[in-house]
Amino acid sequence: MRVSSGVPGFDQLIEGGLLSDRLYVISGPPGSGKTTFCSHFITQGAKKGEECLYVTMHESKEVLLRDMSGFNFGFDRAIQSDSIQFLNLVTESGKRTITQFGTDGGLTNRLIAFIESNDIDRAVIDSTMLLQHFFADGSEEITGFLSALKQTDATILLISEMTDPTSYSDEHYLAHGVIFFHNFLDSDGMTRGIQVIKMRGTAIDSNIRQLSFSDQGLRIHPDEQVQG
Repeated sequence: MRVSSGVPGFDQLIEGGLLSDRLYVISGPPGSGKTTFCSHFITQGAKKGEECLYVTMHESKEVLLRDMSGFNFGFDRAIQSDSIQFLNLVTESGKRTITQFGTDGGLTNRLIAFIESNDIDRAVIDSTMLLQHFFADGSEEITGFLSALKQTDATILLISEMTDPTSYSDEHYLAHGVIFFHNFLDSDGMTRGIQVIKMRGTAIDSNIRQLSFSDQGLRIHPDEQVQG
């Protein structure tokens, strides 16, 4: 089954939508559209009546609302609805919420138990900084965390701060899909693009396609190729 990303134009690049119950990495430099893309995704889930989860360790709900306030795709209503649970893992309330799901096995077991107990359909994890904070012992723990996420019945987007699309890390190898955002600065200003680098089970065109912002949020222009 495929689920819509909620981003106008993007689903045309991936045979109609994301394969459900899989893990996708959303990568790119700061300001390239990663958070807005994920906000579209989680809003689409709320509109369809799905159980959604937004996990973060460096943004409050208020800051995220403020960041998305210039867009009109319904995020403000969705994030305050009963369809989306917001979990900041470094706040006291966030810690109390996640600790209810056990104290053994660290973040991995508790977050997976939370996802399963709440029948989460869609989740956003913002971001790989979270992994570096909670898994100080390195790649083995991160690999276990990502592998556990892949076993859930949720479609999950993991935001990554990677800025070089040729420099793969653990999450890119383990994920079912990798979507990369580009910013190109030239004499004419900033050109933005999006590139599907990897998508298991889907025939993809890995060329960079144009991306634009408007008051409706992100829009992908699948017929307009960007030269990197």
